[in-house]
This record gives sequence, C-alpha cells and structure tokens, in this order.
Amino acid sequence: MIWRFILKRLLWMVPFLFAVSIVAFLLIQAPPGDYLTTYIAKLGESNEVLDQASIQNLRARFGLDQPLYVQYFKWVGNLLQGDFGMSFEWRQPVSDLVWGRMALTVLLSFSTLLFTWAVAFPIGVYSAVRKYSVGDYIATTIGFIGLATPNFLLALILMYVGVVHFGTDVGGLFSPEYQNAPWSWAKFLNLVEHLWLPIVVLGTSATASLIRVMRANLLDELNKPYVDTARAKGMSEFALIMKYPVRVALNPFVSTIGWVLPNLVSGAVVTAIVLSLPTAGPLMLQALLSQDMYLAGAFVLLLSSLTVIGMLISDILLVLLDPRVRYE
Repeated sequence: MIWRFILKRLLWMVPFLFAVSIVAFLLIQAPPGDYLTTYIAKLGESNEVLDQASIQNLRARFGLDQPLYVQYFKWVGNLLQGDFGMSFEWRQPVSDLVWGRMALTVLLSFSTLLFTWAVAFPIGVYSAVRKYSVGDYIATTIGFIGLATPNFLLALILMYVGVVHFGTDVGGLFSPEYQNAPWSWAKFLNLVEHLWLPIVVLGTSATASLIRVMRANLLDELNKPYVDTARAKGMSEFALIMKYPVRVALNPFVSTIGWVLPNLVSGAVVTAIVLSLPTAGPLMLQALLSQDMYLAGAFVLLLSSLTVIGMLISDILLVLLDPRVRYE
C-alpha cells in the first residue's frame, strides 16, 4: 500500500513540475529587457557601443529573437534530454555550473536539517515536560533570540570570534589549497572542518522555530485524557511520553520538511555571500540580476524540485508515523 502511495505522489510531481517550469520561465522573463539588454548596458559603462547589426546578430545567436513560447518549448525539450542549455554570461553549459553548486547546497541543507532536528527535538520535549522551569525559560529565551537574529549577522559575529580569538579561517567550505583540487579523503575532511559554521548559522533560526512548534504541540497532547489513562495504568513517565504524546506531536514537526529544505537554500543567499560559500544561492542571484534565463531557470526548477521532494518525504514520514493518516 505504501508503495502505491509513493508512486501516486511521484506521478503527481510530473504535472506540478511542468507548471512550475512555466511559472519560472515567465518570472525570469517578467523584468523589462533580457540578457542582451543587460550586456549592452555593461558595455556602455566601459564606453563600448554596439551597432544595430551586431545587436541583431547577438540576439539571433542567443535565440532571443524568437517568441517566448518558442524559447520555452526549446528549453523544456532540451531539459527532457538532460541539456540545461548554455549560460549567456559564463559561456559554459549550465549543467557544469549547476551540479557542483547544487551538490554542496543539498549537502549543506540536509546537514542543517539534521542539526535542526537533533537540537530542536530534545529541547522542545524538555520545555513541554518541564513547563515553566528554569530550563524552559532558558530555552524559550534562546529561541526568541535565535528567531530575532538575522543569519548574516550571526555569521559575521562567528567569523569575528573565529578569526580574532581562535585564529582560524572560517570563510568558504574549503581551504585555499583544496578549492580546485580533485575530490579525495583529505578534501572531504577539510569540507567537514568548514561545514560546522554555516550549519550553525543557517540552523539557528529554524531550530528556534521548531523548538516552539514542538513545545506547543506537546503541551496540547500532555493535557489529553489518554495520557492520564496511560499514566493510571502504571506506565513509566518516559515510556508514556515517548510512545504516545510525542509521536502525535511530531506530525507538524515532520510536515515542516517541505518548506525547511527550500527555505534553507533560498533564505541563505545573503549568508552564503557573507561566508563566501560556493552554493547555489549567490550564483542564482547573479543569474537573476543579469537575466541569464537558462542558468536562472535551471536553479529555480531544481529548487522547486527540492520543495516537491521535501513534501514527498513529509508525506511518507507522516503516513509511517501516524496510523490515523490514511493513504487515500
């Protein structure tokens, strides 16, 4: 039954992603002008002027002289063949630019998600069970500070502390000698050494939010009659809490995967720029500003796919976690 449920969800992903591709393409084309307009403006800043014939030649070369629907179906047709097109600005295949960035982005996002759960779950349970205790007040205060502190500001503070007090390089995901080196065990360990800072920076606000969610949900469940009945039957407090109310309270906790994953990517653009992270955010922002439609479209489509995958994971975990959720 669960395999049929997963297959059904996967089939629904196809029309959804098709609709997303249309919206993404139209959004990229929405600003006035196109990549060639931006390119001519940059040349004008350096006192270079193109004649009309050169402009027409460039427009034909980039395929910008065709109607929008022709450009869209050409792009989608190439996508179905695994070809993301050529980046106007970088003069490289989009796939070469995208996959390296997306791999690091997905690694960072899932690592941050695991960190968020590992911290938020026990603190949220403790805050609910020990309501109004000193620990609950401390967790609540730290949670509000985490929600109120912008990620980029926290990144600047941690960078300052790391450089001034510990004398360590905390920018980027690799040391200079490993930036362009082929993958090896030493490069992987170097990545792990640099990964903790962006994980802490990106995970702070999400952790603070999930602590509040877990605490509120568990408090609602702890006051229900089935908890008193289980306690009256002589169950130990720890087994009672973990077996019944925590399991039910996890539903909203698990359902947040769908928005946490893309939010970690799209919401980390400024943080990625501050920390010099070679992730998708800064390159996507640059592609949008220059209206590099194939590069920007690839990123938007991949991030939308990440959202759909997050929702699929949420649905599967909810079905496995709560028997009240039916496959239909």
